[in-house]
Amino acid sequence: MTDLTTEADQGTAKPYADQRKSRIVERITSSGRIDAVQIADELGVTGETIRKDLIALERQGLLRRVHGGAVPVQSLSFEPAVETRLQLAAEKIRIARAALQHLPAQGSVLIDAGSTTAKLVEMFPGDRDLTVYTNTVPLAMSLLTRPRLTVFTLGGRLRNKTFAEVGDWTLRVLAEINVDVAFLGTNGISLSRGLTTPDPAEAAVKRLMLGCAAKRVLLADHSKFGVIKGTKHADLQDIDVLIADTGLPDDRYAQLLAAGIDVERA
Repeated sequence: MTDLTTEADQGTAKPYADQRKSRIVERITSSGRIDAVQIADELGVTGETIRKDLIALERQGLLRRVHGGAVPVQSLSFEPAVETRLQLAAEKIRIARAALQHLPAQGSVLIDAGSTTAKLVEMFPGDRDLTVYTNTVPLAMSLLTRPRLTVFTLGGRLRNKTFAEVGDWTLRVLAEINVDVAFLGTNGISLSRGLTTPDPAEAAVKRLMLGCAAKRVLLADHSKFGVIKGTKHADLQDIDVLIADTGLPDDRYAQLLAAGIDVERA
């Protein structure tokens, strides 16, 4: 998790409004909730200042205010349930940490929407020059805290459940870019039906992400295996590396290996 301590905590300059908002979005993306009193204390500003920041971010559709703080917009929907995401937070962190080993020393990467890819962004290093593409606005905002990165969003229509950019505009951009590594997410993994996701528009975007990457790394906790959700966006053989957690049962692990899938359990 990004440390919110700033010069304000040391009695010097307080963070600017844009810096506060960026950190609020980063924290809420990684933690699933934010406490207004706590973050006001961490940033060295008043509760009224944070209240105004939260109102402004809510008007931008980047969070939803609740009593005592705020939650991500998608946490009030069911795609997938926020409870599931929070229960598997430790697994997602381990998967994201393992995914860091596939980051190139230089070049470009693409980061898909998803709660596990959000953990990857939370840990993303700032010690190298990389061009990063993402179809998710909160992830892009979080990455801006690393000044050596060049960050692009894909553009397009924003889905209010996942903040993912979809539609013709997004597809046109994906048809033109080329990246060294794509870090991908999915809602379901089936040996017979491949990778699936509930929304057809997101499936179309995920499908094109495969074609623009030299290396494709799928991040998926064990709850995704044996699940089929809506629209297919890839075959398992389209993935170069699948990173799961140790909760993946041995029999499923063996089935994936037998199918020729390169699987890592973190």
